[in-house]
Amino acid sequence: MDASESPSAVFHRSLHTNPIPIIGASGNYLHLSTGGKLLDATGGAAVSCLGHGNKRVKEAIISQLDVVSYVHSATFATEAAEKLARELVESTNGEMSRAYIVSSGSEAMEAALKLARQHFLESNPPQPRRTRFIARHESYHGTTLGALSVSGHKARRAPYEPMLLPNMSRVSACNAYRGMIEGETEAGYVDRLAKELDEEFRRLGPENVCAFVAEPIVGAALGCVPAVRGYFKAVRTVCDKYGALLILDEVMCGMGRTGTMHAWQSPLIDVIPDIQTIGKGLGGGYAPVAGVLISRKVTDTLFGGTGAFAHGQTYQGHPVSCRAALEVVRTINEEKLVDNVAAMGLKMEELLKQLVLPLPHVGDVRGKGLFWGIEFVKDKTTKEPFDPKENVAMDIHEKGLSGPHNITLYPGNGTVDGKVGDHILVAPAYNVTADVVELIVQKTAAVIKEYFEQSRE
Repeated sequence: MDASESPSAVFHRSLHTNPIPIIGASGNYLHLSTGGKLLDATGGAAVSCLGHGNKRVKEAIISQLDVVSYVHSATFATEAAEKLARELVESTNGEMSRAYIVSSGSEAMEAALKLARQHFLESNPPQPRRTRFIARHESYHGTTLGALSVSGHKARRAPYEPMLLPNMSRVSACNAYRGMIEGETEAGYVDRLAKELDEEFRRLGPENVCAFVAEPIVGAALGCVPAVRGYFKAVRTVCDKYGALLILDEVMCGMGRTGTMHAWQSPLIDVIPDIQTIGKGLGGGYAPVAGVLISRKVTDTLFGGTGAFAHGQTYQGHPVSCRAALEVVRTINEEKLVDNVAAMGLKMEELLKQLVLPLPHVGDVRGKGLFWGIEFVKDKTTKEPFDPKENVAMDIHEKGLSGPHNITLYPGNGTVDGKVGDHILVAPAYNVTADVVELIVQKTAAVIKEYFEQSRE
């Protein structure tokens, strides 16, 4: 359809096709205008952590509208923002001291980068030369120019490369499936990656590096790849050696998604970041909200310096978004949903490895909690990826949306090097039951099996 003939006035992501109209949603299902429904196995982009239509959150939003819907945060404070920040700080057992609430993960990363820079400008003595950031290949930290600059996903960077910041560099991702050498132990792999990071610090000049940025479990860019045990402790050691900050991006993998409230609280990670970004599961899709959690070290530096963060946004600490997020966090805590994520995650892992991993062209199944990725390969022995022109992940996603499957599967590409490689994500709501987990895995297996059988005929 020609864009000029489209009945939609929305500037959709695709100007050639309109998205599927959704007329309602409840629990684990999206309701279609055609009368059918889709099993929402991904919560959008791992967002709808409480499912759809949660009564508690809806009532909380309405109650906030009766109090105040907006004030400017430079002058005014609200109870909703104060209580949300307190809840978030307490969820870290006091390891983080303040919360800065914004509207999206990209905004959170922009704020985190600026905050890291300001920390060194106001440290005693000041360290103004620290302007460099080190991140990882095949990473994704947001779509705005600063966040995209630190990201390593080549395909997403490509159109804007001439506009991106030059003070970012990258080291290898911790991706055991793709990165470990045959016969290499996890400890050996960690040592090799730590050495690579150390060498990058020395190449740039340690006095020039502001922070190392990484996702504890890489989401959309790599398909739920967790770090191997010991990796982040080694990374923390390198950062501390050279006096740089550690920024952990938990926009997609945090807020209970992987079986602990914060991914860094898992024994697999077991380090405390200096700055942490959160999003998606923070508001559960009920309001646009994200945030930055800030360690006492960084807070104390600014407190002893200018006493202010040289950054601000119109919708910072938006009362309705804060109230929605507060109710989401309270619901997660009161209903012990993080425990359910851990338990249902083990069941999902077992079923995925039993029903999906043995399928032809499934190279790897990986993840944690209710955050799982499935990587597709042309050859399971060599791990050769499909040609991007085959559009494997997107076609599997579209097949899932059709009958008889009627399931959402979140597609991704660039899995191998930012350009080639295909995967899908499965990330259901935290209150999912064992029966629904089984249904999701069965449907996922059926979609994959049917796709490759038909595409190879």
